[in-house]
Amino acid sequence: MIKSKLSVLMGIKKVNIQDVHEGTGINRNTISRLYHDKLKRVDFDTLNRLCKYFDCQVEDVLEYSKD
Repeated sequence: MIKSKLSVLMGIKKVNIQDVHEGTGINRNTISRLYHDKLKRVDFDTLNRLCKYFDCQVEDVLEYSKD
């Protein structure tokens, strides 16, 4: 199972959904779904923008667990 860690990352950086939207150009609904771990798929462009915005790696945004 793959889970989003965006809410944790946003908490650490002290930014909200609007900040991420304005800083990345990613649709607010996409960010909200990732934040609440409700998104079914993420494209590479979205991951690239998030990693660039947060200056992080993909594993800081997404987490894989076997259960």
